[in-house]
Amino acid sequence: MTHAINPETLAESAASAAGGSPGRIAVIGLGSMGFGMATSLLRRGFDVVGCDVSPATVDRFVASGGKGASTPSEAATGAAVVVSVVVNAAQTSAILFDPGGVAETLPAGSVFISSATMDPDIARSLAARLEASGRHYLDAPISGGAQRAAEGALTILASGSTEAFAKARPALDAMAARLYELGDAPGQGAAFKMINQLLAGVHIAAACEAITFAARQGLDIAKVYEVITQSAGNSWMFENRIPHVIEGDYAPRSAVDIFVKDLGIIQDMARSSRFPVPVSAAALQMFLAASAAGMGRDDDASVARLYARITGTPLPGPAHEPAA
Repeated sequence: MTHAINPETLAESAASAAGGSPGRIAVIGLGSMGFGMATSLLRRGFDVVGCDVSPATVDRFVASGGKGASTPSEAATGAAVVVSVVVNAAQTSAILFDPGGVAETLPAGSVFISSATMDPDIARSLAARLEASGRHYLDAPISGGAQRAAEGALTILASGSTEAFAKARPALDAMAARLYELGDAPGQGAAFKMINQLLAGVHIAAACEAITFAARQGLDIAKVYEVITQSAGNSWMFENRIPHVIEGDYAPRSAVDIFVKDLGIIQDMARSSRFPVPVSAAALQMFLAASAAGMGRDDDASVARLYARITGTPLPGPAHEPAA
């Protein structure tokens, strides 16, 4: 089921919040995505407490009108909804179940929304453990980037029980332009996200290969971008990432190491199910090479710089050095 968000829905969500439901919302992980999601909730009138490993980031959120907490357990105290926007399954497990974690204080009947990209089997395991304690778990990976997070216009790929959706819906409506309801059990959302990441990683690697190959042919890469974006070879990733290459700007919007992680998960999933994924395996090697070359924290379009370094092909900007 697809749930497209509209202004009337948002108005209903805000009214619901004003009437005491969903109550306090905690956002744990105030990075580029989490900070935007938390401020989107604030704009819709929710009572939001933020938590992050960086006290300065929490202070910045408080300055934006939110509340701050120093630990996940403190953030979850009295919360009806916890939105977890951390990097991976290990961090999700830690903020749930380690000392000082959400499970120490999250009230019974509340919902934990997990937005990390992870193996579906791990999502199912975390959900089972939390749900055994009388809380709900919504498997809800996100797509759209930091700008859409800040605009409250993400795409959310969610699966979970009817009760989890009901409790989480006002918060989801405030953070998303489009909500996909993908099943009644955790794991389905994670599986859909991994298919998206397979395609995204392959498309970024292909786009970087193509634009650097074009430069090697002596073509004006700005003109190549203009032509390809109006031709059959275009992709969303080519259109979105290649301007970073043209501008020589590799400040991270989405980092190389994210795709080292995500394409690595895909390899593990494929191996366990005896399914060949040679194209995504090749893309993973390019991200691994870029990370090994010191570009892991730089924008994922840095794969183009890797090609430039290997072949001696000039590109705009710092083609042979990490952006940092």
